Amino acid sequence: MTKMKTTEKESLPKAFGLCLLAYILALIAAMWVGFVLVDRLHPILMTFVADVAATLVIYVFSCVFKNASFYDPYWSVAPIAIAVCWMVISESINVVTLRQAIVSSLVLIWGLRLTYNWARQWYGLSHEDWRYSDLRKQNPRFFWLTNLIGIELVPTTVVFLGCLSLYPALSSGFNPFGFFDVIGILITFSAILIETVADEQLQRFLKNEKTARQTLSSGLWAHSRHPNYFGEISFWWGLYFFSLAADLSYWWTIIGPIGITLLFIFVSIPMMEKHLSRRLGYAEYQQKVSKLVPWFSRKLTTAHNFH
Repeated sequence: MTKMKTTEKESLPKAFGLCLLAYILALIAAMWVGFVLVDRLHPILMTFVADVAATLVIYVFSCVFKNASFYDPYWSVAPIAIAVCWMVISESINVVTLRQAIVSSLVLIWGLRLTYNWARQWYGLSHEDWRYSDLRKQNPRFFWLTNLIGIELVPTTVVFLGCLSLYPALSSGFNPFGFFDVIGILITFSAILIETVADEQLQRFLKNEKTARQTLSSGLWAHSRHPNYFGEISFWWGLYFFSLAADLSYWWTIIGPIGITLLFIFVSIPMMEKHLSRRLGYAEYQQKVSKLVPWFSRKLTTAHNFH
């Protein structure tokens, strides 16, 4: 272990403590905004304003400590808070339905797992995601604006759109448990499983010093270059079926999974592909393995460096 990594690990308690403080303050800000606006705005709009307020708190921390990775856990913790909020204001709060129990449990499992996956890869205040570091170097003078809009507010908005499926499922829908619920369970649970397996395979691969600089071309990664992204996208489509199950009039919440799909296809995946293309051999891997949807691929006969 290098001296730098040792120092980073020693500072982890402080870093995670500050991160926890940031999110506690963000939750307080969101609750205060919600309390003020609860009788003035529709619950969906009220929650969105509270969501933005919480994001701004995280943004302040990211600016003060010059680390945009403060925002990274927001993707996975905000939906949990939104789900709880909409269950609390539900007309059936005194009777938790089967759908509410299943959907809230799936969101909680997904959120906690994804947050844990981020936490084990964050080395502290001196460690910022390479995407943010690249953006900071490209335009340091206006990075504050890139951070505010591109890194924080846009993802917050897209994730909130994805969470719209939760509103009828947890708060306003009263259709009995049915076929669409079963479809939602199958897709959402499978998505969590795929994302979990993909992340674990990648973590084990990178921890091995003999293979850490090579291409992971086994397991799910032999059939998709981004199986973890495929699992993430599928999760939000699964939630959409719960929306249809609860109330078909909320069909329009499809804008959520569509928005998240477009974010990954046109932003996240291209950035990752460009980053990895700098490594030897990745071009051949691209030709042989599906970009997103797991599919049959020709077996790679050589190992290539790109991680």
